[in-house]
Order: sequence, then structure tokens, then C-alpha cells
Amino acid sequence: MTAQQDISVQNRKPGVNPWLIAAAVVLPAFMEVIDTSIAAVCIPYIAGSLSASTDEATWVLTFYLLSNAVVLPASAWFSLRFGRKRFLIASIVIFTISSFFCGAAGSLLVILIARLMQGAGGGALQPLSQAILTESFPPEKRGMAMGLFGLGVVVAPVLGPTLGGWLTDTYSWRWAFYINIPIGVLAIFMISRFIEDPPYIANAKPGKLDSIGFGLLALWLGCMQLILDRGQEDDWFGSTWIRWAFIVMVVCFVLFVISQLKKKYPLVDLTIFRNRNFTVGCVLIFMFGAAIYGAVTLLPLFYQTMMDYSAFAAGFIVSPRGIGSIIAMPLVGFLVSKLDTRVLVSLGFTVFGICSFIWGGLTLQISPWSLLWPIVISGFSLGLVFVPLSTTTLGDLAPEKIGNGSGLFNLMRNVGGSVGISLVNTILVRHQQLHQNELVQHLSPTEPAVQHSLDAFAQALAGQSGAATAHQQAYGMLQNAVSQQAALWSYIDDFRYMALACFACVPIVWLLKRVKGGPIAAE
Repeated sequence: MTAQQDISVQNRKPGVNPWLIAAAVVLPAFMEVIDTSIAAVCIPYIAGSLSASTDEATWVLTFYLLSNAVVLPASAWFSLRFGRKRFLIASIVIFTISSFFCGAAGSLLVILIARLMQGAGGGALQPLSQAILTESFPPEKRGMAMGLFGLGVVVAPVLGPTLGGWLTDTYSWRWAFYINIPIGVLAIFMISRFIEDPPYIANAKPGKLDSIGFGLLALWLGCMQLILDRGQEDDWFGSTWIRWAFIVMVVCFVLFVISQLKKKYPLVDLTIFRNRNFTVGCVLIFMFGAAIYGAVTLLPLFYQTMMDYSAFAAGFIVSPRGIGSIIAMPLVGFLVSKLDTRVLVSLGFTVFGICSFIWGGLTLQISPWSLLWPIVISGFSLGLVFVPLSTTTLGDLAPEKIGNGSGLFNLMRNVGGSVGISLVNTILVRHQQLHQNELVQHLSPTEPAVQHSLDAFAQALAGQSGAATAHQQAYGMLQNAVSQQAALWSYIDDFRYMALACFACVPIVWLLKRVKGGPIAAE
């Protein structure tokens, strides 16, 4: 594409109000993102309803993430081959129909197949929506547009557990999937009415599908997802199958990169990583995904396992993070065109790191609202990161590369989320064992403090059982107290590591080139 054509594409005005286009594309993106987290709270109910173990039911999440990850980077080729509007509508149709079969499933096999199809349909919704949104607005208004998109992508994982818990408790776990049907129908209607393909999409010649590249992509992403999902339970590299899966993943990844760089019409254009802003932005969105999904996993888990809250109550307590994000998105979208985006992203990572350090001061005496303000402020910080980072990363690309870049950008966020969840769970389990061993070393029965605690427990239990039994039960209560404190310290470690990771991202932000408002230009 020549420079003159490039400018004409950037200045192309859509035939309808761009905010109608924004509403049309944000709706399916919100639906897809919320479905990733809404199903997580339904796992125990799905297992009971379909006569499966909880371990087997977690494949409902794994199958979705697997097919979703494979389609994400390939979405650019499919949109060029079939037309972006038609591909987007087809993806929503597949996602909506699969949602019905997920809700109607009568066996584990049926729901796994339906989730595989649902993930394939949902994989393209985020990158296509983001690409359409970026092209539909002039550069000086893209920050506001990304703010609206961020409402769907950032708020959805926060609202998902709360909505899923409410639907499951009030109706059935099946309604966590049925709710997608009216949203999907509305999205199809709006996209059919308001979206148009730009000329370069209509005239594109992507070549034949790179079936070998697509197969290699599916293999290495599939192996990576399986390793991350099952690593902690199967002792990571202590397991033979994980070692073989890792070897297969590395070999397929190397072959995939080589094949894509040699192809004239690759499935995924990896030369886009020559753009410094895009490469640095992918690193930062990876860290961002790890942080947000780690926090979304840890806080509800703490309230459920340590404070004995129900799934709905735990989801409700952390839901104010969505309020912070809702406030942040339009405000940050306005500031993107006024301030250096690197300042906003740095501030976002710093604030989220501070909130993580505050969470690292957890005790078992906190009330449901003790962490209200850190949770709200953390939601605000997510807007400070997502909106300007998306604008800076994708805004420096040529229009015909935005679709490919958006797919890879979203893939990096999802992979970061998977890695983050796997890491926090591994730290949680292993540090609990570590802290328990450390605490036990200081619990000699000859120490006065330990003996005093045992005597107090035994006296409290003596009225319900004999002296000998009460003494044995006292040891059990002391062991439970030690286990509880060890688990608490493992949560504290997780949050503090998360804070350090966020602070480490701040200097990386300043490797980005500044992207100014108006006509896109880098300094």
C-alpha cells in the first residue's frame, strides 16, 4: 500500500455514526470475555449435574481457552479471506448456537464439544472488534473509542463471577450459557446494519490457508494450555507427560515461526514484531493479563477458602473493581489525546502495584468491605493501562496490519492471563507447604506458648469429651491453626510478587515511542 493510499485509509469515514459502530462491536466482545469467567463459578454445579468429577469439569474451561487461543492469531487471515463483516457475523452465530448446546448439554462429552466450538467462534470477536473500532475513528478520538472497548474487555472478567454466581444460585448453571443467546442475536442485527468492510479488505488477496502453519499453531498453543492448566496438579516437570508436551510445544513453536517467516502469504504476519511499539506493547499486555487474571483469581478464592464466603458473596465483594473501571474508561479515553500515553500506562501499573501491596497485608480479621477502596482503585488502574496501551500499540501500525496486530495483541493478553493464573496457583500451593514447615519448626511442645495454647484448647473441649480425647483434639486444632496461617502467608506472597511484577513493568513502558493525537506520528 502506498503512502497516499495509507493516508486515505486512515482518513476514511464510515457511512454511519462511529459510536453506533462502537456499540455494535463492543457487544460481542463483552459477551465473549464475560463467558470466559462466568463459567468458572459454575464448575462444581456442572460436575454434579453431568455426573462428572470437578477435575473432569474443569476441561469445560480448558477446551474453550484452547480453541479460542488457536483462532485469535489466525483471525486476520480469515477476515481477509471471507470479508471481515461476514467472518464476524459467522463467529457470533457459531458462538451463540454453541452457547445453546452448552446450556442444553446432557453429558460431559456434549458440553466439551460445544465449548470447543464456542471457543472457536469467540476467538475472533475481540481482535475483529478492536480492529473495526480503531479504523472507524479518527486518530484523535481513538482513545475514547478504546475506552468504550475497555469497558467490555476489562469490566467483563470482574462482573463474570458475580453474574455467574447469581444466575446459578437463582436459576441454574445452564443460564450462564443461555444468556448469550439474546445478546448474540442483538449483536448480529447491529453488525449487519452498521458495519462495512474497508476497500483494502474487499480487495485483499491473502492466498490459500496455510494448513501446516495452522496445525503447528494449534499444537504448540494446545500443549502450552494443557501444561499451564495441569502443571501444578501433575508436579510440572516431575511428570513425564509434561516434559514430552513441553518438547512438542517448543519444536512446534520453532517450526511455526520458521514457516510463517518463509511464506509469501503467512497465516500470521510475524514481521509486525519489527515495530517497536507493537513488540513492547505485547510484553506489557502479557504482564497486564497476568496481573489482572491473577487478582481476579486470588481475591474471590481467598474469601471462599479462608473466610468461608459463598461463591456469590465472594464475587459480589470484589465486583466494585468494575465500578473503578467504568469510571476510568471514558476519563482515560479523553486523556489519551491530551497526555503522553506512557505517563498513563506507568501510573496504571504503579497504582495496581500499590493495591497489590495493600492486599498483601491481609489478615483473617478483615470485614467484607476492608478492601473496598483498594479494589475500586485497582479497577481504575486497569483503565489507565488498557486504554492508552491499546492505543499506543495498535495506533502505530499501518491500517492493513491492525487486524493481524490486534489478534496477536489479544493472544498475548490471554496467554498472560493463563500464565498468571497458573503461577498464582502454584505459588499458593507450594508456599503454603513451605510456610507450614517453617511454622512447625517453632512449635515445640516444650515451649510455654505452645503448651499454653494446647491447654486452652483442651480445657475448651473437655466439657464435650474426655480429657484424653480433648488433648488429642487440641493438637488437631493447633494443626488447623498452623495450616490456616501458612495458607494466609501464601496469599500474601502472591500479592507481593504481583506488586513487584507491576513495578518492574514501569521502566519497560518507557521503551515505547510516543504516539501523538491527530495524524498518527511517532517521535
